[in-house]
Amino acid sequence: MQRQIRLDKFEQILPLAMRNAGIDMWIVAVKENHREPLWEDLGRGYVTGIGYYVFTDRGGDRIERAALGPSGYMLQQSGAYDIFGAASTIAAFVKGRDPKRIGVNMSDEIGPADGLSHSMHQHLVRTLGQPYATRLVSAERLVSEFRSRRVAAEIVAFGEAAGIAIQLAERALSNEVITPGRTTLEDVAWWMQDQLLARGLGSEFDMPSVYITGPDGIVATSTARIVQPGEVLMIDWGVQLMNFGTDVKRVAYVLKPGETAPPPGIQRAFDQAIAVRDVLKKVIKPGVRADDTMKNMDAALRAAGYGVVEFNRPNPDDKTDVVYGFHPVGNTGHDIGPSLTTWQPLQATLTMYLQHLFSFEYFAYTPLPEWGGKKLRIPIEDDALLMEHGIQFVHPANYRLLVIK
Repeated sequence: MQRQIRLDKFEQILPLAMRNAGIDMWIVAVKENHREPLWEDLGRGYVTGIGYYVFTDRGGDRIERAALGPSGYMLQQSGAYDIFGAASTIAAFVKGRDPKRIGVNMSDEIGPADGLSHSMHQHLVRTLGQPYATRLVSAERLVSEFRSRRVAAEIVAFGEAAGIAIQLAERALSNEVITPGRTTLEDVAWWMQDQLLARGLGSEFDMPSVYITGPDGIVATSTARIVQPGEVLMIDWGVQLMNFGTDVKRVAYVLKPGETAPPPGIQRAFDQAIAVRDVLKKVIKPGVRADDTMKNMDAALRAAGYGVVEFNRPNPDDKTDVVYGFHPVGNTGHDIGPSLTTWQPLQATLTMYLQHLFSFEYFAYTPLPEWGGKKLRIPIEDDALLMEHGIQFVHPANYRLLVIK
């Protein structure tokens, strides 16, 4: 599956990404035992000393692909590369193609586009010499577009990972795992880790966040705190599968003795949170900058009667307040590409485009009579895809408050 993804992206996404960035050669320099963030994306391969993946736009509808130094069965048999050679040939290789702008992986804000170390940059400058050393530019926009524009096989693979994340989160928030008055938050988190281990999968955010929210905010997260009746319990986590990382949440209420359903106030808070989704779905369109989309989202929320607030700073009134953080997902739980958040400022300047994978994440704060009017924070997070006719989800989106007896 990863091979198919790579072939499709090299063929269909890479030319677009390089030309949109105005880069006619992209060099990804790698060093033994120093993993480049894009190593999986580019085909892996074994490196002794130093190596280079080199992509050259020589016109036409195809980018020339060379692996100078990286070797090995999976790389060489994949069909992804046209040329294999020694790392020592890099200077002659570059001179023979005479690129005007050479993209390298340096970035102030985008982690996966910042794989070039200071010493490797110095090495490139010495090795390429003039005039090519002065033609090195940041490839952050190229990397962002190459990684975040999705092909069909990526959506299939990511959907599989997200489906596993949802299934395990909902099982964790059930009596299969939790016995109120006995089970701790860390018991739940370790159960989830064990499920991943049994499947050969990884955890995207290390220890799953299993937490309790009370009138004054989060009470405890993945600790020895015992789950008690009457508590509101949440899970925030991600699954790693085939070079992808998800980010999802689920919410549950622990019934008190004699209860057969959550109290009306808590159920209403959850229902209010779910209703926010339809307001925001209608606003997000392809072809609009992310920061302009956020202004439209704020306006739509206010028009629908919601308050728009900063994170964990709800207003002291009877409205439901909302804060959102629609960050990209894909190869990591917090990925690159257009971002509808305040904490990824560079990515907020990018334009939303079709088949963009992102986390449909927001928090709704609704006053509870049971808490003297203090607001219960309900987190909603599912993984979504921007399509021509609107938002679609790559797994069943949250629609119910889970109940633990």
